[in-house]
Amino acid sequence: MIISNNILTFLTFLPLLGALFVLIVPGKDELAVNNMRRISLVTTLVTFVLSLVMWAMFDPNTTEFQFVQNHDWIGGVIGYRMGVDGISVLFIVLTALLMPICILSSWGSVNNRVREYMITFLILETLMIGVFATLDLAMFYVFFEGTLIPMFLIIGIWGGKRRIQATYKFFFYSFIGTVLMLIAIMAMYWQAGTLDIRQLLTFSFPADMQKWLWVAFFASFAVKMPMWPFHRWLPEAHVEAPTAGSVILAAILLKMGGYGFLRFSLPMFPDASMYFANFVFFLSVAAIVVTSLVALVQEDMKKLIAYSSVAHMGFVTMGIFAANIHGVHGAIFQMISHGLVSAALFLCVGVVYDRIHTRDIAAYGGLVERMPRYAAAFMVFTMANVGLPGTSGFVGEFLTMIGIFQANTWVAFGAAFGVIFSACYALWLYRRVIFGVLDKEALKSILDLDRKEMAVLVPLVILVIFFGFYPAPILDATAASVGALVDQYQSATGMMVVEAATAAAH
Repeated sequence: MIISNNILTFLTFLPLLGALFVLIVPGKDELAVNNMRRISLVTTLVTFVLSLVMWAMFDPNTTEFQFVQNHDWIGGVIGYRMGVDGISVLFIVLTALLMPICILSSWGSVNNRVREYMITFLILETLMIGVFATLDLAMFYVFFEGTLIPMFLIIGIWGGKRRIQATYKFFFYSFIGTVLMLIAIMAMYWQAGTLDIRQLLTFSFPADMQKWLWVAFFASFAVKMPMWPFHRWLPEAHVEAPTAGSVILAAILLKMGGYGFLRFSLPMFPDASMYFANFVFFLSVAAIVVTSLVALVQEDMKKLIAYSSVAHMGFVTMGIFAANIHGVHGAIFQMISHGLVSAALFLCVGVVYDRIHTRDIAAYGGLVERMPRYAAAFMVFTMANVGLPGTSGFVGEFLTMIGIFQANTWVAFGAAFGVIFSACYALWLYRRVIFGVLDKEALKSILDLDRKEMAVLVPLVILVIFFGFYPAPILDATAASVGALVDQYQSATGMMVVEAATAAAH
């Protein structure tokens, strides 16, 4: 009973407890460093198990927030409010799943300031889970903005040669957008008299005010996803970040923008969302087509995958603002699937980078002869990135395309080109790295996946294929909340159309 009533608190702050234990581990010798790694791994594994317990206890048949905790905190304005619904619950599970994978993937590759590295990742996990679990708008801002600091340190300390430039570009792009969101949050409090997200979801903001609030929130979420043309910080951040940093950046931090659109923009500002829908469709199609073409000419593996992430997030925003059942379902499924696939692709790049110390595509070729297990895993994730039926990537793209076709056939037509282009750049990358002649001396003695790398990649292979054939666990968990969100949006925007027609008649 204690666990069920406080499970979100345990989930959110258990990583902080683990960070404290890592902090007090005495010594800096190899034994102490390995103890820090073990504590971090155990902490993230326990957090993941707790997230599965939460998912098992979650009732998918209700639209109400569950596991709710509600306590006044600062002046009766900001409260400690926690709760999840079908839109947020799976993002917590995804976050908890990927964190032990990140710790394990860093086991032998990060040997500099290991204590600080582990503490930073554990703090980041608390902040990311907090984003999806909080029901207070001010606390959402704190968690959302707080993620910038650990990621700033991860890229800036453990990143590549140009890490400082990449770090500051990432920080300032994100910070400027969130400052606008903070101003909008204050305006919402003055108008509604509360920061409780549950009450704000039922509050009707004036139509003109909605547009300004929508733009302020959009500035933050569009940069975070990132949408084209606000994506300029992403490729550089991915290239310079360590492997685990790229995993979290692509798999979780980008999803916070999509989650923000679903939690705030669509239900709280429905009139503005409908008003700006065509604008979002244009940016989405541009992201899908333009960044796919840019990905085709990349020579750095990480940069190619980073541009592919921007393209896939275009499908997400397209589905969200289609604002129908298929579109929103597809957007959420696409985010979960992309979290698994993009994480796996960056891990695959990290595997060969740890051996050869280069990400240049031209430095590889013929790896299938020396690394058959690696080639098989990389193939699964490449096919999922393309959207091949039988992988999780297909389900999200298919549902999204159905949703946008119902909303705007021309947008669906434009987005279809992105599906073709994604096959081009993904298969081009796979052919150059895996197939061909093994004629480079550095590759002739390269070793296949070891046990640690198999432990990291095999679970992702299984999940990508499992959800490709059986998407029901994800779709069932989100069904009631998605249905309520779409009904609320269509009701609100339908009322606006009726009111406008009535006003015109008079």
